[in-house]
Amino acid sequence: MSVFSLSENEIFFPLPQLAEDNGLLAVGGDLSLERLLLAYSNGIFPWYNADEPILWWCPKERFIIKPADIHISHSMKKFMKKHSCKILINRDFSDTMHRCRLKRENAEGTWISDDMETAYKRLADNGYALSVESYIDGELAGGLYGVSLGRCFFGESMFSDMKNGSKVALILFSKILEANEYLMIDCQFETEHLKSMGGVMISYDEYKELVDEGLGVR
Repeated sequence: MSVFSLSENEIFFPLPQLAEDNGLLAVGGDLSLERLLLAYSNGIFPWYNADEPILWWCPKERFIIKPADIHISHSMKKFMKKHSCKILINRDFSDTMHRCRLKRENAEGTWISDDMETAYKRLADNGYALSVESYIDGELAGGLYGVSLGRCFFGESMFSDMKNGSKVALILFSKILEANEYLMIDCQFETEHLKSMGGVMISYDEYKELVDEGLGVR
């Protein structure tokens, strides 16, 4: 199956079910606000290197966490009792996204390019993306950012500057999402770290039902 080529002049995606087995659906287009909103509302997201054309992905199995099902290990409960832990939302979206970028650039490389930072800041400025920052004993410890549409949160990346920094951010943020009746946190890809915190794999059809319900289209 050939990958679809997108035009910058038309906001369009092929049916997500037409993605290749590895999840690759389309190439090209742009990172405009309108295209990104259309993408996320269909479970499609950009993921590519800075020296590549934009690649759009829609995996046929999706790894999610339901906020009410966030798992807090015994050791993490002890840690959070021992330390003062809190989060702020949108302390500084650009800074949090850039910290996520730097953590990956210094390790295995990153997809968070200058263009991505600009595009997601535009989403945040229009109320469609947010950042979460954790504080442990008063010190900035970690954080995450992602896209928020309806009652669905699409996680993009996390960082930790202190032990358990990103875990604290995710745990406390999940409690806020649960209180606001969010249906899921889209983790995009499975990791052992997220699996240990309650992540589960579901089919794209199940995933799309959650997205549609969260966006109020069903």
